[in-house]
Amino acid sequence: MKFSTPQTLSAIADIIGSTYVGDANFPVLGMNEIHVVEPGDIVFVDHPKYYDKALQSAATIVLINKEVDCPKGKALLISDDPFRDFNKLTDHFNPFEPARAVIAENSQIGLHTIIQPNVFIGNNVKIGNDCLIHPNVVIYDNTIIGNNVTIHSGTVLGADAFYYKNRPEYFDKLKSGGNVIIEDNVDLGALCTIDRGVTGSTIIGKGSKLDNQVHVGHDTRIGKRCLIASQVGIAGCVVIEDQVTIWGQVGITSDVTIGARAVISAQSGVSKSLEGGKSYFGTPADEFRKKYKEIASIRLIPDIIEKLDNLE
Repeated sequence: MKFSTPQTLSAIADIIGSTYVGDANFPVLGMNEIHVVEPGDIVFVDHPKYYDKALQSAATIVLINKEVDCPKGKALLISDDPFRDFNKLTDHFNPFEPARAVIAENSQIGLHTIIQPNVFIGNNVKIGNDCLIHPNVVIYDNTIIGNNVTIHSGTVLGADAFYYKNRPEYFDKLKSGGNVIIEDNVDLGALCTIDRGVTGSTIIGKGSKLDNQVHVGHDTRIGKRCLIASQVGIAGCVVIEDQVTIWGQVGITSDVTIGARAVISAQSGVSKSLEGGKSYFGTPADEFRKKYKEIASIRLIPDIIEKLDNLE
């Protein structure tokens, strides 16, 4: 998430009430999660296990809960609770704006686009030309939709990320300040749910087709011309490259990459990154040939046990 105007290190420290290490005028351009940070961004870290990753990332401002050696060319914001203060910054730079109409006056809707009854369109939404939005679709603030997109009834674009910190007495929510981007020629089936990014964008690539009841988690990026069948659940921060086919009821864990032109069969569970150009099935998902050999081996176990019993 980029700020509308550049900030300074001291100004950010004043907002969250923290101390800082670095030049008071050190430039701060935005804030992002670790996987999408760029120079000028703030990244937060609150566990020693991830200090090095954050300090060595592309981010040039690190919001951290311990004063450590500051890498050259970077700055630190020292906070007793970086998670809390990251939320403060989201609220400050991207505050929630209540809806004042079913279709926001500041939304932009392209030529020949059809909006069916009972569609909600939030603030600052942009919809391209020749789209068809069916009844009861909900499009949250700041969503961007390209040209020739079809969205079927009951689909929700831009709900909050499912991201919580486990406090001793409750789950603390990391607030979502990102958005959803639907590129040209995408079809979304009925009752799909696509969460917005925490600070970046959740993206459905050009020409991809999603069946009914598909869930896409925050900050996930789906490539071009992918086919995703019904009841697939994709966690946050997943990268699905171009022309991937995912059949029904597949579950994909967070922070994995599915290579281009991979095929994942129905009811598979993906717990690690998968190489492109191959077919997979099973839980955990693996290549077809390898999985079939495993199944064949398992079927031999009763005979092996019987032979061992006879030997005894």
